This record gives sequence, structure tokens and C-alpha cells, in this order.
Amino acid sequence: MRASRGGRRMRRWRRALGIVAAAGAVLLLVAAVIALPILHALDRQVVETLNGRRWDFPSRIYSDAFLLYPGLDLTAAGFLDRLQRLGYRRAEGPAPLRKGDYRQTSDGFDLVLHDLAYPGEPPSEHAVHLTVDGGVLTAMRDPRSGEELFSLQLEPEVVSGLFDTTFEARREVHLDALPPLLPRAVLLVEDRRFYEHHGIDPMGILRAAATNVRSGGVVQGGSTLTQQLIKNFFLSEERTLRRKLTEATMALLVERRYEKNEILDAYLNEIYLGQNGVQGVFGVWEAAQFYFARRPDELTVGEIALLAGMIRAPNLYSPFRWPDRARARRDVVLGLLRDDGAIDEAQYRAALAEPLPRAPRLATGNAAPYFVDYLRGELESAYPGELLTTRGLGISTSLDVELQQQAVEAVRDGLAELERRHPALTADPSRRVQAALIALRPQTGGVIAMVGGRDYAASQFNRATQAHRQPGSVFKPIVFLAAYERAERDGEPLTARTELLDAPFDWRYDGQVWRPANYGNRYLGLVPARTALEQSLNAATARLAERTGLPAIIDAARRAGIDSPLPEVPSVVLGAAEVTPFEVAQVYAVLANQGLRATARAITKVVDRQGQVVERHPLAVTRAASPEAAFLVTYLMQGVLDRGTGRAARSRGFTRPAAGKTGTTNDGRDAWFAGFTPDLVAVVWVGFDDGEPLGMTGAEAALPIWTAFMQSATAGSPPSDFVPPAGVALVRIDPYTGGIATARCPDTVLEAFPRGREPTAPCPAHSDTAPTPSPS
Repeated sequence: MRASRGGRRMRRWRRALGIVAAAGAVLLLVAAVIALPILHALDRQVVETLNGRRWDFPSRIYSDAFLLYPGLDLTAAGFLDRLQRLGYRRAEGPAPLRKGDYRQTSDGFDLVLHDLAYPGEPPSEHAVHLTVDGGVLTAMRDPRSGEELFSLQLEPEVVSGLFDTTFEARREVHLDALPPLLPRAVLLVEDRRFYEHHGIDPMGILRAAATNVRSGGVVQGGSTLTQQLIKNFFLSEERTLRRKLTEATMALLVERRYEKNEILDAYLNEIYLGQNGVQGVFGVWEAAQFYFARRPDELTVGEIALLAGMIRAPNLYSPFRWPDRARARRDVVLGLLRDDGAIDEAQYRAALAEPLPRAPRLATGNAAPYFVDYLRGELESAYPGELLTTRGLGISTSLDVELQQQAVEAVRDGLAELERRHPALTADPSRRVQAALIALRPQTGGVIAMVGGRDYAASQFNRATQAHRQPGSVFKPIVFLAAYERAERDGEPLTARTELLDAPFDWRYDGQVWRPANYGNRYLGLVPARTALEQSLNAATARLAERTGLPAIIDAARRAGIDSPLPEVPSVVLGAAEVTPFEVAQVYAVLANQGLRATARAITKVVDRQGQVVERHPLAVTRAASPEAAFLVTYLMQGVLDRGTGRAARSRGFTRPAAGKTGTTNDGRDAWFAGFTPDLVAVVWVGFDDGEPLGMTGAEAALPIWTAFMQSATAGSPPSDFVPPAGVALVRIDPYTGGIATARCPDTVLEAFPRGREPTAPCPAHSDTAPTPSPS
């Protein structure tokens, strides 16, 4: 009976176990049915991401490279500021300079240039000694060969990036291009058993906990490097069991599909290592540049240890913000490297003595927001927006960051001074006086500075390129240009001495009458053409325009760079049609460049992430005006600054050869000054956006801003004069009689004439044959 009862009990247990096993199998099957699609989805997500484009690379906008040459005033050109923005480090003591270091010497500077980080250009490491006297660069030589250098480029500056939502500054670098000590240090700190585990590492978790207890702080983490990569790529920062299980599962999937070095390569390019203003610093290449201004393969042992130590908490261990914490963390990593045999005792001691990097004065935002917006508009007409924000294009431009800052300061300070002198301008805080400034290189058309308003944060409307306003008398040089060209073509005797009648008159056209009026209704009668332009006489200029003809004047404006509508009505000759400051700058660049028009451009080249040229914007030059006519108008415009409506520029200390023109529209709605030296054009507009009267002339409102900018922008380079073309003769004359000056003339001026139209007779009032006045 007992055996029978025992048998029945055994059978019941077997049945129960069978039921449990069957239920377990069913549950496992159900779990598998549920889990397999999840695993498949996670696996597909891993493959699509890691096999596809892993990162979005914002396009980077670069300034123009800066040229060093003997004769350059380094102080005035902001040489040390440029070095600091480019991440150069000032070295102290006699130790040899490394790339990116400079040292001040008794007679100048020793400098080792970075690679020329210009898109599409090869590296160009170069050591140079600069000899400086009184702030002026007098000589350059290679200290190793003794070779004299006559020019040298500093690399361009990063102006900004084009990105969608966040600026992730990253440059991809592969494992074989890194110094072996760098990945080894990272693995010692972050995942010692990386090459032994399969994505998750229970032993590593225990070891990290023990190490952290012994060190009294968090030295090592429990997550594997693969898990960290998964979290960064796919998951959020939430601390939940579900997220950790997903992370572990995906880590196993990654390890099943990819080689260890592929995973490590991706990790070293993905990790977040700090913040540079609006830019997040990602990957070891970008971090080496940001913290040390060097490539990863140029880092010292101490620098490698510092980078590896920062991975756990880059903002907490930033050497710029928390140097004591950063040094302590670095030293812990150096100890790990020594104990692991990666470095010897001598290397360990030397690395402990290394100074921490000092914070460079790098750009932390958009250095030229109006310029970048203009540039983006130009690019989006040729490239899809997604390509611009994700494919890492390098965009070379003509911008000069130092001059851009000077332009911003000139506008800011000039408007502040204007409001201080005229408090009524600030009566309505919602309606502030605005300004725009644009500067070009006339020989290349390169835009080197652009300010579209007083405050980009308050208004993104770019008044330099988008505001159409009446130019007033700034248009008058076009009238004189067309008149000189017509005289040259028809053989008419037009010179700076040609008399024009400055008096009221009626210009009849299309059954209508237009009567030009002078400012303040003041008329001077018969005046030389020079005086008509220098004193901005409307009636005299309009008479010249009537003689020249509207079609010729409008044609000259079109050839020189004005694309806005120009109605064929007489008032256009006094600037009644609306144009942009950008168009005015192009016209004045033609005058400065002796009639040659270099198409205005901001972009010079676009390259892809591998440095291959995608698009070039080469210099494009056409003949827009006669060289003689352009020079003769320029020579008249020099008198505007020396004696005319722009003479306040001279009283403010701007002494180098320059030409320009004031402009003021009816009721003082728009105030302009446009002018140039032989190699720099700048145009300034001041007014209200709604067109309400400013109540000031161009000389009062715009000229001070122009002068301040031009003084600082040209201070570094030696002055140069305008060179006359072959068809122009410079003759010293008596300004009162127009004859060739003699030794007896009390006043003389050097005047420009079309060759063949210059005076040939001596001054009749002061020649040897002139009667001597009898004593009274």
C-alpha cells in the first residue's frame, strides 16, 4: 500500500513538474515571441546608425587668412589679438617652442605656426622669427635656415557654423591616426576590460567600485565603453531599469556585429568633452584643438591624461574653469598609466610638472551675424539646407574678423555718441536710430566687414544688403563718371576746371518740369566742376547731368554695380532712386579700382569634409568704366575730404589719401558717407527704419562712423596714394587762374586733367611777364 501511495505521489509530482515545465516553455515561447521583434528592432536601429552617417557635421565658415609682411604695423593690426583668437599659446622660459606657441623676444617674436587650417589646403608648419621695431614688422626669417621671408599667412579663423539645432563641433579621426597612449589612457579610466568582455562586464563593475572606494572618489565607471557609446548614440540620460536593460541589450548586439577597434573608434569621436560658448566640443580631435590648440598626435603625456580624465565629467574637470580639480584628476590618470606600465617613472614625473592649458580667447559665438546670414542666403540658393547643416562643408570667405570687430565698434560707438549729442533721438525707445556699414576690397570684391544694424539680437534685418534707401548726393560721382566718359568719347573739354553754373533752372522732360534746389537755397554762380562736387552743389551737378543725358548716367550706374530700379527721371541724378549700401559700395569700388569691377563676393571656396573642392568663386573682373574717368572722379572726391563736405574726417585725424562723398536726403531722412582708400571701400548709412526724418546731414551722422572705422581698419598698413593711369596728367596749377604754377604763385594745387586737356600756359597773374603791382 505504501509503495502504491508513493507511486501515486511520484506521478502527481511528475505531472506537476510537467505542467510547470510546459507552462515555462509556453512562457518562454511567449517571451521569445514578444522579445524577438524588440531585439530585431534594436538590432536594425544599431545597424542603421552605425553603418550609416553617424554624426551631423555642421558646415564651418572661415575668415580670410591674414597676411604678415614687412611694413605691417602689428600693434595696429591687432596681431596679438589674432593669435589669441587662433588659440596660440604664449610660451615662457627657454624650452623649445611647439606648434602653436609664440614667445616675445627682445627684438620681436618667435612663432611656430599651426597647420594652415584652411579648407582644402595642405598642412604648412612653419617656424618664423618676426623682427619688430616700434610695433612695425621690419623683417621675417626662418630661424632654422636663416631664409628671409617676404610674406606669411596666419591661418583663418572660424567665424561661425551652420547647424540645425545645436552646434556639435566635431572632426572625425580614426584610431590609427591617434597616439597609442590616448586610447590606452581612455580604456584604463573608462573600461579596463574592454577587449575581454562582450558588451557588459560584471567584473568591471565590481573592480570600479573597489577602485573608487580606495581613491575616495569616482575614478572609474561601471558601464562598459560600449554601453556608454550606446547611451550617447541612442538613449536618454534617465536612470531607469528599463533604460539600463535596453542599454545592456544593445551593447551585446553592437559587440556581436562590430570589431572592438570599430567600437573604440566610434567612441573616441562621439564623446562629449566640454563647451565652447554655443559649440559643444565632441570627440578627441576637437577637444585637443579646443584645450591645447593641437592635433591629438601632438599632445604630451600630461595633456593625454587630462583629456582621458575629463570624459567622466568634462565641465567639472575643465582646466579653464576648475584648474585644481583638473590637475588632481589628471594626476590620478597619470598614476594609472604608470601603474599599468604605459609610462615610466621619468615620464610620470615630467607629466606631473606640466602646466595646465590657459583658457584661449576663442570665438564663443557668431563673430559676424549679419554677414553669416547673408552668406547662408547665398549658399541656400545653391545647396539644400540639410546638406549645409549636416555634411561638414568648409566655407572660405573674404571676412576679416579684426576689421569686422572694428566695424561693429564704430557703429556702436558712433550711434551712442550721436544719441548723446542729440537726446531727442532716444525719445521713443521702440524706435531707435539705425546704421549699416559695409566694407570691400576693390581689387577683389571681397566683403571684409558687414554690419546690418546696431543690435542683431533685436533685429535681424540686414540694412547693408536689404534696406533700399535714397542715396542722395552719394549718387553724384556717377554723374561725373558718366560726364567724363562722354567727354572722352565725344572729345569735349571737360576737366576739374570746367565752369558750371550753380543757379536755379528748369529741367523739362516728358511734358513735366523739375527744378533742382541747393541745400539751404544757397547758390554760388559759376563754379569749377571740382567745387560743384566738393561742396555738393545740386544745381551745378544737375546742369552737368542734363548735358550728359540720363541714359548715359543710368548706364554708368548699371555697369558699376547698381541693380535696383533707376527710373529715367531727372531727380535720379541727385539720388532720388532707392538703392542698398551694398550697391553703393560696389560703385565706389569701381572708382577705387580705376574702372575695373571685381564682382562683389563673400564666398571664395567651398570644400567637403575630406578637403575636396566642391565649388570655387574665383576673382571675376570686368571693365565697367574708363580708367581715366574713374581716376578723374576719384581725384575730385579727394577734395571732398580735403576741402569739401567731408573735411571733418581730416579734423578727426584721418590723414591718409582717401576719396569720398557725403549724402543727405530730403528732411535728413537718410545720412550717408561713402569713401575709399586705394585698397579699402567703406559705406555707412544712418537713419530710421520707418523713414522718419533724422534731421542730420551725412557729415554729421555717418561721416564720424566711417572715419572711426577707416582709421582703425587702415592703421596697420603703410599709406598708399592713388596712381594715375597713362591717360591722365597731374599738373601743379594756380587754383585761382588755372594756369601752370610758377615760383611766384602764393598758392598751388596739384590737379588732374585728361591728357591733352591740361593747361600749357603759365599762371597769367604770377608769371615773369605779369605786371608787378605798384606800391600803394
